[in-house]
This record gives sequence, structure tokens and C-alpha cells, in this order.
Amino acid sequence: MEERQHILKLRAELHEHNHRYYVENNPQISDYEFDQKMRELQELEARYPDMYDANSPTQRVGSDLNNEFVQVEHKYPMLSLSNTYSEEEVADFYNSVRKGLNGEDFEICCELKYDGLSISLTYENGVLVRGVTRGDGVRGDDVTANVRTIRTIPLVLKGSNIPSSFEIRGEILMPWAVFDSLNARREKAGEPTFANPRNAASGTLKSINSSVVAERQLDAYLYYVLGESLPCDGHYENLMEAERWGFKISRGMVKAKSLDEVCAFIKYWDTERKNLPVATDGIVIKVNSLRQQRLLGFTAKSPRWAIAYKFKAERASTVLQSVTFQVGRTGAVTPVANMSPVQLAGTIVKRATLNNEDFIKSMDLHIGDSVYVEKGGEIIPKIVGVDMEQRPENAEKVTFITHCPECGTELIRYDGEAAYYCPNDSGCPPQIKGRIEHFISRKAMNIDSLGPETIDDYFRHKLIRNVADLYQIDVRQINGNGSRQKSAQKIVNSISESRNVPFERVVFALGIRFVGDVSAKVIARHFRNIDALMSATPEELTEIDGIGDVIANSVTAYFANPANREIVERLRSYGLSMSVSDEQQMQSSDKLSGMNVVISGVFRHHSRDDYKRMIELHGGKNVSSISSKTSFILAGENMGPSKLQKAKTLEVSIMSEDEFLAKYDIEEKKSKSVPVEGSLFG
Repeated sequence: MEERQHILKLRAELHEHNHRYYVENNPQISDYEFDQKMRELQELEARYPDMYDANSPTQRVGSDLNNEFVQVEHKYPMLSLSNTYSEEEVADFYNSVRKGLNGEDFEICCELKYDGLSISLTYENGVLVRGVTRGDGVRGDDVTANVRTIRTIPLVLKGSNIPSSFEIRGEILMPWAVFDSLNARREKAGEPTFANPRNAASGTLKSINSSVVAERQLDAYLYYVLGESLPCDGHYENLMEAERWGFKISRGMVKAKSLDEVCAFIKYWDTERKNLPVATDGIVIKVNSLRQQRLLGFTAKSPRWAIAYKFKAERASTVLQSVTFQVGRTGAVTPVANMSPVQLAGTIVKRATLNNEDFIKSMDLHIGDSVYVEKGGEIIPKIVGVDMEQRPENAEKVTFITHCPECGTELIRYDGEAAYYCPNDSGCPPQIKGRIEHFISRKAMNIDSLGPETIDDYFRHKLIRNVADLYQIDVRQINGNGSRQKSAQKIVNSISESRNVPFERVVFALGIRFVGDVSAKVIARHFRNIDALMSATPEELTEIDGIGDVIANSVTAYFANPANREIVERLRSYGLSMSVSDEQQMQSSDKLSGMNVVISGVFRHHSRDDYKRMIELHGGKNVSSISSKTSFILAGENMGPSKLQKAKTLEVSIMSEDEFLAKYDIEEKKSKSVPVEGSLFG
């Protein structure tokens, strides 16, 4: 039973880390730690096949989709590579290729793995027509206008032997020198700095203003050519052709004819990479022949003919000078180590997270300690050890604070939680600002004209003190003596338009601790209006499927606070939706009452969110995995083979989009968006 619970815990953790890495560009753990958790989950799932879930992180590829761009489907899915951290595993891969090719001779192309943002460029008749990010592997963001500003990407190709239509893939990078200069400017201007060149490149490429992209001098290295009529069977040879067409191809690339040559390449670049002008995080090892690549094929997630060797984390020694404590939106208090500056993996490191009190105790940290720091995955600085022999006499032991560093409130630690929290959610400045930032976020009120920097500015100038104050802002207050009239009007209009957001999202926007967007939806639809919700008891809340004691107690505690009730009443007076709409109630029926429905694939008539809403409005329940309790699968195009097989095994019926709409006579206003993707393999 414990291992089954651990499977669910690992899935939740990996989903969160995927989101932070691909969506927020703010990874919290190293690549190595992520891969270790992924391997552990894969082993547990193999041990417990009845715990199969098509939405498990082991079954999908992470996403970096940004809704401010049009999404485009990839002609060839952009799969991730399996990672390895030892030469023994490289040898295992080499031998598996030999076995898969039945002893046929083969060459390996070894190339540097650049740490940037993956891009796919499409050329037709020698002209760039589209640039698309990796996205979730099936669909990505169309960033063509921004790509055109990168000078190392040719707009028109030169030479001969160019296919009439092909794709070339690579990495968009920010060179170290540009990165350091950009961060220096941002620090001087009081703006938050980027954590690493990858984050800076990603944030830049997804800028709505292409002039920003041009100004930041991004670079691009291309590493893979795809098409129906490529000039050569060899991957390496096609890249050499591409270089003649005008592409920037990495010079850190060789063909190897033996495992010894592959290992020699790894050893050379493990040291030499530190002299490169851009960030790298490993070596990609590929079977060179395209014909042999096709013979070897793919697993559900990655090709069998390629693997990524990740460099071991670089380690340095420095001195722990002090520990400070930061307060987040939820009130969670995070300890931060302040250290003597040290060069590590291409950047100067001065700070590292200490996670929580338990971590500090496990390290037995003292001020003045010589500590070992690693930059896991060359991204996140982390203290991994202490040199006890170097500890100064009378060194002060690091202890966790007892009161909030921002407002002085005594901290609390919830059962089962590693973090300490400041409970003063209505009077603690970082929490107030964090709750306002949460309130304006896309899944909440979607006030997209505001951002963290603007919220901080309004807060410092005492223009806002809580979320309700947003609806009192007028153009005159924020137009900068007339110099920002247009942007000020846009902000005011965006705030006004948020009054149309449905009740369930208003509940989520309130920022009640532990209440996510899904639980907010469930709670809102159960109580139907804010008055019923505010008077609900913990017992009434836990009667709702999926709502446990922690959420129930948090909800009742929130509404027991007079300050929060006052904010809610002010929001009501400003016209925000405080009940399930008449339209929603009129649309409701019991056509799908008691049915558990799994949605899979890519749809033509409506988006996945549209179908989820239809199912819920008509009494059904959306579930993520197939089981004997599944009523039917609503299947679009490209339904995953593993999900299809499980449906057949359990004899679960599969219903097409048209069959579903016709059988249940369910319609809704069609989504204006392009078809929405399912996961690549179901």
C-alpha cells in the first residue's frame, strides 16, 4: 500500500517539476534529481501494472506552450531523449543498438547537447517559412517573427542540393557574454535577473515584442535535418550539407566507429566544454544512418537510436556567510544560503536554497562553514555537503526562525508539511502581493495587462493593499502624468473585463490556501453561490468528492477571517460573479449522470476544455485513466496505442467526437481556438 501511495506522490511531484521547467522556465530541482525520480516511478509502475495511468509523467512529454502564440502541430513529433549519467549506461545503449541491428556495422554521431530552447525550422524552396518551439512534442508555439531576428538563422538558403521542403531542428541559445551583460543591466535597473542562459533565451524568444529578441543577440545551433528527400542517408553528412546551405552547425561533432571513440569524445568535452561561449549540459549520441534509425524505431517516449549523456554536476567549495528567510505567496518560508561568490558552471554563484528546517538539520549547518556547492543540471545551486574540518571555532549553528521576517507573526508548521508558514495571510506584504499576482493570473481572473513588477509598484505606492483595490484603479492614477495613457487605459479595461470571469474561477482567484483550480471548480459547483460557501462547515465541505480535511479546514478558516469576508463583499459590489451563472444552470442536464468519461486525442469541433465542461454540465465526471469503472472514452484523432489497448482489454467502449455529439444531443458554442492536443501517446 505504501508503494502505491508513493507512485501517486511521485507523479504529482514530477508533474509539478515538468510545469516549472517547461511552462514557468523556473526549475526547482536538477536534471539528475528529476531523472532519478522518473526512473523510480518507472520501476514502481512496472511492479504494479494495475496502477497504469496514461497521464503519468512516464507516459508523456513536458510542455512549454505559451497561449500568447498560435499553436502549430509538428509534422514530425519532437520526442525527448532518454538520459544517462555513466559510461556503463552508454555501453549498454551501444550494445542494444548492435543487437537491434543484428550485428550490422554502424557509426555513431557524437555531438554536444546545447542547453537552450528547442526549435524546429521549416524551409520551403530555400526560404524560411516557420519557426515552432518544441511545446509538448506534438504542438508548439509559432515564433516565426521572433526567429527571423536571430542573425545566425538564415532566412534564405544558398548553394545547391537543397530539398524543396524540409525541417531542421536545433537550440536557441543566449551566449554567456550576452547573458552576463543582460543580467548586469537588469540588476542595475532593479529588475529580477535570469537564473541561467536557458531561461533568458526562452523568455526572450517568447517575447511578444520581436524587437526585444533582436536586441538580445540570441544564437542558434542546428543539429537535425528531417524531410522526405534528404541528400544523404547519414545524419552527419546531412548536417555538413546544411552547413553549406548557410546554417550554423556545431563543430563539436564527430563520427565514431567504436565505443572507445564515443567514450573518448565524452571525456574530452567533459573538460573542454567550460571554454565554450554557450551553455552545454551533455553529449547526444546518435546512430548515424537514417536507414538504421528507421530499423531501430522508437519507444513510447524516445527513439531507440539516440541517447543523451548528461555531464556530472560541477562542484565548488565556498563559505556560508549567512542565512536569510523568504516568504512566498502561500506564506511558506524558505531559507536561503548567502555564500562567498564562487565560479560554478559558467556563472558566479552567491545564493542557494536550503529547502526547509529538516534540510538544515540534516546538514548541521553553521555560519562560517566551508560548504560544497553543486549546480545540478547546471541550473540550480545546491549545498551538498560541509567540510567539518574547516569549521571555525565558536561557529554559530543555523536555526530556523520562529517568527515571520516580514510581519513578525509566529510561524506554524502543518501536520505532514516540511515547510513553516506565516498564518498572517491578510497582513503579510509578500503574501498580499503574491495573492494579488495569483488573482490576476490566467487560470484565475486573467488580467493579462498586469504583471508582478506592476503589482509591486502599485503596492509600494499604496495604490493597492488587497485584490479588491484593483477595481478602484482609474486611468488618472496610473497614466504617469499623461505619458502612459494608452497602457493605463488597457490595464483599466482588462480589470473591468475580468468581471465576466465565471464563479468557479473567482473562487480559485481568492487564493485560499490548498485550493487549486480543480478543487475550486468542484466546490463552486457544489455550493453554487458565495453565501452558501461562506457559511459552509468543514463537515459539509468534506462531503464533496475529492475534498479532504486539509482543504475543508482551510476554506472555513479563510471565511472566518473578517478581513477576507470584507474583500469578498467588496468584490461582489464591484460586479464579480458570485454564483453559478443562469446559463450554466440552464444548460445542465442528467444525460451523462453517473458516467465516468476519459478524453483522449486531438479534436476538430471543440477543445478538450470544451468537452470537459460539457461532460460536467450534463452530470458526467472527467477521469484521467481507464479502469473497469470507465463508462466510455471520448476519442479524437491520434488516440494513444497504450490507451487503445487498455480499452480493448477492459472492454471499454470508444466513442468518436461526432458519435458523442449526436448520441447525447450535446452542443455548445464552438471554440475559436485551433484544435487542442492530447498527449503524444494518449
